[in-house]
Amino acid sequence: MNTKICSLLVILTIISLVPLADAQISMGEKARQELVKISISQDGKVHVKHITRASNLPVDLELISGTVSNISVLNNQGEEELFSTNADNTMLLLQPSSEKLIIEYELEDALSKIDDVWTWDFRYLEKTSFIIPERVDLIFVNERPVYLDDKKGFACHGCQMILEYSIDEPKNIEYINWENMKFAVEVKTLAEISDFNFSQHNKEISFKINNENRFVTTVVPLELLWGPYEVFLNDEKTYFHEYVNNGTHVWINMKPDSTGKITIIGTTVIPEFPIFAPIAIGFLMVMIIPLVRKFSLH
Repeated sequence: MNTKICSLLVILTIISLVPLADAQISMGEKARQELVKISISQDGKVHVKHITRASNLPVDLELISGTVSNISVLNNQGEEELFSTNADNTMLLLQPSSEKLIIEYELEDALSKIDDVWTWDFRYLEKTSFIIPERVDLIFVNERPVYLDDKKGFACHGCQMILEYSIDEPKNIEYINWENMKFAVEVKTLAEISDFNFSQHNKEISFKINNENRFVTTVVPLELLWGPYEVFLNDEKTYFHEYVNNGTHVWINMKPDSTGKITIIGTTVIPEFPIFAPIAIGFLMVMIIPLVRKFSLH
């Protein structure tokens, strides 16, 4: 019996001597956060900012996964506050504070550049705002397209996603003339495209792609070709995303797993309907169809 008691005392003594950073033991409650903001630079560097609420007790702040550096903890007056970290910089222990705390740090390897596409396998369960590089107007969240237009970024709620985007993605503009009207069809992709064609008789737009596993986004004027749509890759139906952006154009996106001919087929083609009809219907669809569930633009 005495031997067991002595062994227990030895174990407790060892635990008490292990620093928090090495033991990975939490000493505080979970920090209540008012803001999580991620700013991504053009070269893929990430700056993170958290704002936590005042607390009478020590609190734990989970950091966003990555190689963390340059951690700073300041109060509202810009004064430094005490904190400690665990061994792998995944958690901060913040001391009690009567005011909000501002925590900032850098993430050096959060994003990877794969075939000219910046990619981030992201998971953080707090509401998080992302500021995207200025020259990016189209991102992909779990392979779903999100058009930012002139927005600076987006917010993610309880976020687990694969974020992908390209900077200065090539825009291929093809012009279609019909009687006294001219339509511009835009194809945004890092893949090489060729043999663009519009068939009024078959109600279809087609072109060849010479690279596989690349995002291909076709911006189609609704006055030219109206849906619902079907998309084929080499004469076989293929999966695609469709969403109306502004009531005048539809964005059709896919990621073909092989090269070949892409064909987009609509149900109505100019001049089978009055020009004003699809615009009005498109505007209505914009009002009632959410862009991407659980994501909002800034």
